[in-house]
Amino acid sequence: MPNVQNLSSAPNPGAAARLSNWMRNRSWAIAMTVAIVITVGGLVILETARERIAAEYETALEARGVAVQLSTLASQLARLSAEQSHFLLTKEDAFADAFCATAAQIRQTKQQLDGFYRSGRADSAELASFTQVLALIDARIGAGAAALQHAAPHPLDLGACGSTSRIDPADAALIDSTLTLLRDNEERRAQHALAASRADQRISTLCAAALSALNIVLFILLFRNLGIQIDRQARVQRQLITQQEELDQLVNERTRQLEALGWHLQAVSENEKTQLARELHDELGAILTASKMDVAWANRKLKDSAPDISDKLKRALANLDQGIALKRRIIEDMRPTVLANFGLVTALRTLADEAAQRNSWTRELHLPADDIQLDEQTEIALFRVAQESLTNAAKYARASKVSIALQVDDGQVTLHIADNGVGITPADLKRTHTHGLLGMRQRVAAHGGCFDIRRGVPNGTEIDVVMPSASTATPSVDLPPATPSPTSV
Repeated sequence: MPNVQNLSSAPNPGAAARLSNWMRNRSWAIAMTVAIVITVGGLVILETARERIAAEYETALEARGVAVQLSTLASQLARLSAEQSHFLLTKEDAFADAFCATAAQIRQTKQQLDGFYRSGRADSAELASFTQVLALIDARIGAGAAALQHAAPHPLDLGACGSTSRIDPADAALIDSTLTLLRDNEERRAQHALAASRADQRISTLCAAALSALNIVLFILLFRNLGIQIDRQARVQRQLITQQEELDQLVNERTRQLEALGWHLQAVSENEKTQLARELHDELGAILTASKMDVAWANRKLKDSAPDISDKLKRALANLDQGIALKRRIIEDMRPTVLANFGLVTALRTLADEAAQRNSWTRELHLPADDIQLDEQTEIALFRVAQESLTNAAKYARASKVSIALQVDDGQVTLHIADNGVGITPADLKRTHTHGLLGMRQRVAAHGGCFDIRRGVPNGTEIDVVMPSASTATPSVDLPPATPSPTSV
């Protein structure tokens, strides 16, 4: 049991390695996520600090404004006392009017201050003091108006000054002291708000600097990690390129080997066809010919005496003729004697005539007037391409006309074959299991030639074969399209 507990509690090295690899591979994403979180958090903190600093500035400005208004109210009260004294000394009505105008200004200033103190931004003690000083100011204005009316040599119109009343000198001193106290409170509140805003600004600056430094460190780590990953990817890419080059070399080598093997197989196939055609011609041909001669002799001997047996022998002679024709056709397919005996030009003309007669085609030939001298393998390759092309046209094209052109110049021989059928499709060109096309390509490529097959305009299929050749020929003669005849249909 202790061993089991130790095994169950031991860390898993594979899981730790996977976690380490995951962290290393995802370090840039983790660093970017942390940087984004820090940046967003810093922006939130800075925005909160900005709003707090703006509120503190507004508080300081408001406190300064209230202090200015309290100072204005104190100066207005002092001017009110001066205008009252001037009237009492001079008895001029202008000073009484000025007194009432100053009283109106004092009431306007009181209304502005009253809106601030009753808005809830001042504490209860300040509100009580301000309420008391408002009552004393009203009493001060009323007492002044009463003094002016009493000292005037004639009745004055002091309706703008309000109701008259009496105030003690002690109350006047209380007004000044209360206004001074309220002004000092607002000054202190303004200074406190300014100090708080400056402190918040310093804190915000420090936070911004710290966040910037942290982000710089994270981005340095991020770019360093990216550089490491880029180097690693570059090494991997170089390895892949090296492996790709080695693979390309191997593929090229295998391709050359396959091409050589294909050429060898084609050469072996042609040799086997030649040998088999020779054996069929020599051995099977002799046997069929001898059999036909014997059956013909027996038929002549029994023609009158045994008519029934003679009919059977006639049928045997017909079957032997069909066998000889089949043998001749097989030999021609494997190793055309016309190619070996008369050359490529005659073989192509014969091949086109037979295909046209067999498929009811109209054929158009552009062949040299005289035969050309090419090496045996080149002639076989060109003949096989033409043979396969006409076979495909008969099977799939549904054509009514074919044309064959052969030209030799500048050390190369060109073969062009075209029909007016339905045309080869792009899908057929891309298929890799089309053995006829592959065989033609391989046969031409093995001799260093070029093979091209394409869809004609507007329809049909065109095949071009270009192969190297050092032979020469007489100028080519364009033969007109054949008219229906026993050899050209």
